[in-house]
Amino acid sequence: MKPVLEMSATDTIDRLLVAMRPRLHRYCARMVGSVIDGEDVLQDALIKAVEAFASAGPIGNPEGWLFRIAHNTALDFLRRRNRQELLRSSEEVEMIADPADFVADHEIARASLRTFMRLPVAQRSSVILMDVLGCSLQEVGEVMEFSLPAVKAALHRGRTRLRELANEPDADDQPHQELSQAERDRLGAYVAHFNARDFDAIRAMIADDVRLDLVNKTRLNGNAEVSRYFGNYSAVSDWHLVPGLVEGHPAILVFDPNETNSAPKYFMLLNWSDDKVATIRDFRHAAYVIDGADYRI
Repeated sequence: MKPVLEMSATDTIDRLLVAMRPRLHRYCARMVGSVIDGEDVLQDALIKAVEAFASAGPIGNPEGWLFRIAHNTALDFLRRRNRQELLRSSEEVEMIADPADFVADHEIARASLRTFMRLPVAQRSSVILMDVLGCSLQEVGEVMEFSLPAVKAALHRGRTRLRELANEPDADDQPHQELSQAERDRLGAYVAHFNARDFDAIRAMIADDVRLDLVNKTRLNGNAEVSRYFGNYSAVSDWHLVPGLVEGHPAILVFDPNETNSAPKYFMLLNWSDDKVATIRDFRHAAYVIDGADYRI
């Protein structure tokens, strides 16, 4: 983490949140094992940060302060989900690791979200903060509220476990999910009308009380307001929609038609009610969310 200037209580926090949002999401997504849940955790953390900032006074290390809020918010999420016991093992403190001990060829940074979830929380957090996001040992300790020996131990154990996982056969331990025919039909109809720029047909598919979350940009409610969103898409041509799956959820993958054989730029999620689109979640202005996502066409 690069050193930053002290931010006084009179400074705006908006600029910092915009600059930090992709890195904070990368941390949250790898902590909770999902790019979608990671964005929810991030939004919760940013709300907490804005609320806390008003009474925080001068903040000497704003980036570390934000990471600590994101870290604690992710832990709260994991506790609620009860996926994994959150422990600070005393025996970790006894193992002092060399901070230069890292997995070669950037294996850590390339590890999948599912792989990170196989690490205990303390190991996962220390590895993500240091090896993925470039924090120092001291910064990791401040975020996790761990002593330096405990951070070194968690880091050593996490890196060792990731080496073991990297050497395991590449096997997908979860069955591939597929869109059901009903999901494919209604998602396909939406995509076909959208790609044809037939937005009148799209408007006929959405519910009167439809809700839109244009992530990191705005939220709109109701058919009349959301109609403006489709008008904005009609004015640009950097998109082509394809039905697919993101983390097992029916989704719309968005590609740039000017870039052949490229990965999707971002995605959209739809929820339906009585064959009408009830909610739209569009990540066009939060393209960082697709980093590390498990998606399929």
